[in-house]
Amino acid sequence: MRIEQKTWTKVSGWESTHASLGESAQLVLLFGTTSILSQGQFWQEMHEFYPNAYICGCSTAGEICDTRISDNSLVCTAIKFDHAEVRGLQIKLGAEENSFQAGKRLAQSFPREGLAHLMVISNGLLVNGSELVAGLTQHLPEHVTVTGGLAADGECFHETLVFLDSPPASDTIVGLGFYGDRLRVGYGSQGGWIPFGPERLITRSQANVLFEMDGKSALDLYKQYLGKHANGLPATAMLFPLSISTSDGIGLVRTVLAIDEDQQSMTFAGDMPEGSYVRLMSTNFERLIDGATGAAEMSKQLLYCAS
Repeated sequence: MRIEQKTWTKVSGWESTHASLGESAQLVLLFGTTSILSQGQFWQEMHEFYPNAYICGCSTAGEICDTRISDNSLVCTAIKFDHAEVRGLQIKLGAEENSFQAGKRLAQSFPREGLAHLMVISNGLLVNGSELVAGLTQHLPEHVTVTGGLAADGECFHETLVFLDSPPASDTIVGLGFYGDRLRVGYGSQGGWIPFGPERLITRSQANVLFEMDGKSALDLYKQYLGKHANGLPATAMLFPLSISTSDGIGLVRTVLAIDEDQQSMTFAGDMPEGSYVRLMSTNFERLIDGATGAAEMSKQLLYCAS
């Protein structure tokens, strides 16, 4: 497996126009801010660098290249596998289709023979992440692992973009299927978030929309905890997700996607079942880095177990 990266900024353009992988690259992952990706020409430039590769990516809330973190940039990662094939597919969200149905439709679009892993990149504001995952995993063979994420929009919470070999669009979900008997995939997830404050019982919700905790307005309670940070909503909500304890004892992080002042509600990236308990969470940069390091270690350990 071979990988190469390059970055683009408004000041300097592409840091390098040389593509050593060139025609041999099978997959290119391109991430950047919504304002830059919406210009549309960058996926075409990627095809000039890597003419035989799938060009896939989404908008973000910050870009990472090597050990550098930046905003208002593009980061390109080109990949060539030694013993695996890649198949990319995208679907458009139907007007009457829920997230579970979209996940089911995407999963059923991939040929089963030889499929080892599925990576999914989805719109981050229109999709219920937990329902999307349920639709995927319930309609894939048990041995097929799934990873991926939801697109972001910086601090704007207005529109997220996803694309595969076409101009970025807001109503898109992309799947990348990895095929091969010799392919091994490691994955891990850690957040670095620390819960604080008392547990609150979810007393009214609908799917991923939270209305009440402990019989009170969820949005009012959330603002009380945020204090001065409430003035920056919804952007500051990225700094204060909720921890939800499910009935089976698993703790999950739920990120705020939107707030509705009229309904006094909050929309999250995944389900918020009534009867579950939640706590507010916060972190700092050091803990987030520790979480990322821990996730990488989990990925490596899983590879050792599979070998």
